[in-house]
Amino acid sequence: MEISQRTKNLGTEQSFVVLVEVEKLKSQGKDIISFCIGQPDFITPDNIRRAGIKAIKEGKTGYTASAGIPQLRIAVARYLSRTRHMNIEPEEVVIANGVKPFIMYTIASVTDFGRGHEVIYPVPGYPIYESQIIAQGAVPRPVPLLEKNNFQIDVETFAETINKKTRLLILNSPQNPTGSVLTKNDLIAISKILKKYKNVWVFSDEVYSRIIYNRRFVSIASIPGMRERTIVADGVSKIYAMTGWRIGYAANKILAPAFSRWMTNITACANHMAQYAAIEALTGSQKAPEKMVRIFKERRDLIANGLNRIRGIKCLMPGGTFYVWPNVTEACKISGAKDAEDFRKKLLNEAGVAVLADIHFGERIKGEGQHIRFSFATSTENIKEGLKRIKKYMSRF
Repeated sequence: MEISQRTKNLGTEQSFVVLVEVEKLKSQGKDIISFCIGQPDFITPDNIRRAGIKAIKEGKTGYTASAGIPQLRIAVARYLSRTRHMNIEPEEVVIANGVKPFIMYTIASVTDFGRGHEVIYPVPGYPIYESQIIAQGAVPRPVPLLEKNNFQIDVETFAETINKKTRLLILNSPQNPTGSVLTKNDLIAISKILKKYKNVWVFSDEVYSRIIYNRRFVSIASIPGMRERTIVADGVSKIYAMTGWRIGYAANKILAPAFSRWMTNITACANHMAQYAAIEALTGSQKAPEKMVRIFKERRDLIANGLNRIRGIKCLMPGGTFYVWPNVTEACKISGAKDAEDFRKKLLNEAGVAVLADIHFGERIKGEGQHIRFSFATSTENIKEGLKRIKKYMSRF
């Protein structure tokens, strides 16, 4: 029996594929330090866990409205209004099982299958963007994020890429995998170009908006003229260490009913009891997430500075997220690795360090050299040991 070509072509997240390799080596007795998964190593804060337990005990275990329970939609609207400096109403908000579904819902809602509608997205970038663009029958149009531009979108390149067939721009700031952050001036420049194209929506993936260092987060939705066409997407996974609770949300007045209809068709509703936990996350004490960000900043400084002290590796200091995206072009030459993917495999099998390669985040950009991604959402001890192993490995040559 045959499966569809669409399914055969469906992409994936290589972090989970590499994780299988890591677990296999561990089962063989190998000692591996993993920097693969973008998941905080903290436990969900106590107050949030208690709220989830309370919801279960109170019988909050059935279906909810597809758009989410009213209490959470209100909490999200207030949270987004406060953090994005704009007025967002509860009716604009839809709750889903994580932020990821909104990538698909948005593409499916603003493009038509096989009509040649184009979606612009960043490369390197979160691999599900391209995967879902193709799966929904739209045309992927990557915009390269170059090291010389601190991995931020080059406005001139964007202006050359957008056209009458463009229906959606995907932005991710702070960005996975590079950690780059778009400034207000960047967003203003992008918005000026967008205003020439009335049919282009913006999916603003802001799931790392609270994990930002030395500056204030700015959403493109807050730029004059951009709110109506922007889908603001965020969730509780990263900043509240709630990846397994699967609660994300998106806000857009026009598309909220469409997102709710997609929810009805695909998952019915988000996890009922987890929605109550998310209310506590957004409205309760913020001491735990604030402490996490302080620790992430310490780890960022440790890993970026440590990598820069290793022969053959150059690492820019990320402005946000818990990722670094070092250039390992010279390290590949020194170690005899043919490219970043080969270097990744050497680090895994010969140094006991698991990372991801640039090809896991889109097609490698010509002239940009070789890069790998580290997630520093792991302990300080692991970071120190991982750096020690890489330095020792490179000293062989």
